[in-house]
Amino acid sequence: MTTATPTTAITDIATLVTNDPSLGEGPLGLIRDAAVVIDGDRIAWVGESSKAPATDNRVDAGGRAAIPGFVDSHSHLVFAGDRTEEFNARMSGRPYSAGGIRTTVAATRAASNNVLHANVGRYVAEARRQGTTTVEIKSGYGLTSQDEARALTIAAAHTDEVTFLGAHIVAPEFADDPAGYVDLVTGPMLDACAPHARWIDVFCEQGAFDGDQARAVLTAGKERGLIPRVHANQLSYGPGVRLAVELGAASADHCTHLTEQDVDALAQGETVATLLPGAEFSTRSTYPDARRLLDAGVTVALSPDCNPGSSFTSSMPFCVALAVREMGMTPDEAVWAATAGGARALRRTDVGRVSPGARADLALLDAPSHVHLAYRPGVPLVSAVWHGGTLT
Repeated sequence: MTTATPTTAITDIATLVTNDPSLGEGPLGLIRDAAVVIDGDRIAWVGESSKAPATDNRVDAGGRAAIPGFVDSHSHLVFAGDRTEEFNARMSGRPYSAGGIRTTVAATRAASNNVLHANVGRYVAEARRQGTTTVEIKSGYGLTSQDEARALTIAAAHTDEVTFLGAHIVAPEFADDPAGYVDLVTGPMLDACAPHARWIDVFCEQGAFDGDQARAVLTAGKERGLIPRVHANQLSYGPGVRLAVELGAASADHCTHLTEQDVDALAQGETVATLLPGAEFSTRSTYPDARRLLDAGVTVALSPDCNPGSSFTSSMPFCVALAVREMGMTPDEAVWAATAGGARALRRTDVGRVSPGARADLALLDAPSHVHLAYRPGVPLVSAVWHGGTLT
């Protein structure tokens, strides 16, 4: 005999972002004076609070706003070491380049599994406290077959969204033989890593991998059943964005330096433009022009790009505020990009929304509206988080 799962109603929500236009106002599907019913790990009902059905338990939101849990589709959490000195030097005038990654590679290779597991767990928990309920995690700081496979195994203990990024930079041992490293990544390393990942990524950039090398990596990954995503056009103009669209990548990430052809390609394809304003903030670089992309009809996602070198933040609220202040997004657009946009970038339909059938992931804000995420930057507004129906 099975026991029915207790149901919970969250009532007296001042404004609820559902991201389902059929349920409420505008693209966010906004419902005022709302309630949400959770049954197990799923959303069972949403609507006006006065119409909420009877449930086993009841939580009074006290006139707070609620939003879907943030969906972080781009992070680099399997690492060891610290790059404070690099950050300090950069803030004192030294420009960012891809080479700093080697510092983290050395520290990560030397770290034990226990240390790496603890680090990932700490950063996932840190993000959860700020409302993030889905997170993608990449490898990329091992750069040997064994170390990359180890990183993916560790990432998989914390998320289902695991990305093989052996093509982060050319491994130090192959500094004089980048072609040999591409052969390693597309051969033995891919053999060791493909069973542990859903996605494959490549840093297509000056100082990392050119268009031909990136194509070889992504094509090999597709042949092994992995879905492409691309670090594209972060530091300079290049082929990354159009390669991502051509190969059917789920996302092109960064998208800072775009030609009209790049924007047109994104607008005509299914590839999501994932913007990472934490990287521009932490490197004093030019921010992506989100307004240009949105006006062209491109689907946009936001992510903190948490990594030890160029964006050591796990805060999606911070990125929402940056997107509104620096990238031309409205508060509504930024919140959608940080929730539904991230879900699109991960090709997920069960997260990034608060509507019947979705996973019961939502965040309660100590504010009457989601607009306060941009209106009150730096203030810890997330007061409660439900992940898979569990209050965390």
